[in-house]
Amino acid sequence: MATFLCVEHISKRFGGVIALADVSLEIEHGQIVGLVGENGSGKSTLIKILSGVYTPDQGVIYIKDHHYKRLAPIQAIREGISVIYQDFALCPNLSVAENIAIARWVFSGRRMINWRHVYQEAEKALRQITDQIPLEAEVGQLSAADRQIVAIARALLEQAQLIIMDEPTTALTEKEIASLFTILRRLREEGIAVLFVSHKLHEVKEICDRIVVLRDGRKVYDGAAAEADIETLQVYMTGRVVEPVKLAAHPPAGEQLPLLRAKELTLKPHFSGITFELRRNEVLGITGLLGSGRRELALALIGVLRPTSGEIEIEGRRVKIKHIWDAWKLGIAYVPEDRINEGLHLPCPITANVILPSLPRLSGTLGFFNYRAHRNLGERWRRELGIKAPSAETPVRNLSGGNQQRVVLAKCLATEPKILVLNSPTMGVDVASKAAIHRFIRALCEKGIGIILISDDIPELLQTCDRILILKRGRIAHRLYSHEVTETLLHKMLMEE
Repeated sequence: MATFLCVEHISKRFGGVIALADVSLEIEHGQIVGLVGENGSGKSTLIKILSGVYTPDQGVIYIKDHHYKRLAPIQAIREGISVIYQDFALCPNLSVAENIAIARWVFSGRRMINWRHVYQEAEKALRQITDQIPLEAEVGQLSAADRQIVAIARALLEQAQLIIMDEPTTALTEKEIASLFTILRRLREEGIAVLFVSHKLHEVKEICDRIVVLRDGRKVYDGAAAEADIETLQVYMTGRVVEPVKLAAHPPAGEQLPLLRAKELTLKPHFSGITFELRRNEVLGITGLLGSGRRELALALIGVLRPTSGEIEIEGRRVKIKHIWDAWKLGIAYVPEDRINEGLHLPCPITANVILPSLPRLSGTLGFFNYRAHRNLGERWRRELGIKAPSAETPVRNLSGGNQQRVVLAKCLATEPKILVLNSPTMGVDVASKAAIHRFIRALCEKGIGIILISDDIPELLQTCDRILILKRGRIAHRLYSHEVTETLLHKMLMEE
């Protein structure tokens, strides 16, 4: 196969930080290349150089017969490079057809838009992939899988020859991932190259022809996907063997009085008749496919959603949780699934993020708050959780995904909770950060905190949880002890009707 893209000796610095150092890479037409590495390894920087957002300090980019010292975004698009980010960069209030075709019309420089042609072009691109998505549907009402298909169709209309996909399976179910892989294999047969950027190494192994590993801004591995197992890739990514958390082969004894008890919680159509207990020193896993009610149950436990019936008890006392501040006061802290939009104030420093939920407790009798007096709290949690930053006054937006997640955890732990509700706490973080978070979860559990872990990551559930509840169509379908079930069996139970 002919080479579509070749980058040679690319380097990039941000101040004194080396983001990329002498990285070379080739991608051929009709090839799926996996790009993996820890957060902060240089993946995002490389993507932004290929898409024209960043200018490399050194190196050359070759695209077919052209070579560039730098690319402008419009040049990258015209050369056939299209990036699909995690949020898909779509306009939720516009139709499918408008999202697919509007960029092409804008770039064409035309003053008038022929909407009939817009819909014709959008239909032609979309029907290369599927005929199941209506062109007139509002994108904001589509599932994550369908929004991703719309983004791919947009790339095809832009005549993309290289589609860069950043964490493309993060919000997808197993069936949706299988459908996406079918689409990617079809694109490969048509000669379109894909750069598949992901932390999920088993998926990278399954779909990719080659795998490139970055560590600390340098390329440390570049080889056929079939030639490297997951453990070897982890060593290349981290520079060491990543040891998984190991649970004792028995459930914790706990105490007679549950830390939290939910009785017949109901909020239709999301969930109905949910009853369970959480004890001290226990990690309780809750899983289910998208639409099972797992996310809505988490939000009900912290007061964001209000169940229409049922009861919640904390240490044997019935409580009313009408708002998330009620949850904080009762000792319930929440780590959201979407850390960027729901868990962090990105422009603010680590300290401000950490102390925000604790303001009522830290304020004086007159309600005044002295930020300087509590700056040491941010520094304390930065050290305790190993947040990689020059100081606690570093803006959170400057941190990698794994370190941002540690800030969310620090914010919750600073409230001194009894109960911690974690919704997909390792989503989008690298393998080393993931293992560190798993160890931290177990360490918190041993200190007496009760933890509810909501996740669809089967290895994560088995490595960190003492018990697991499986939700289906808003009801608890299975109650399991982790030591009694295997990955294969748990996956089967999740997928069965």
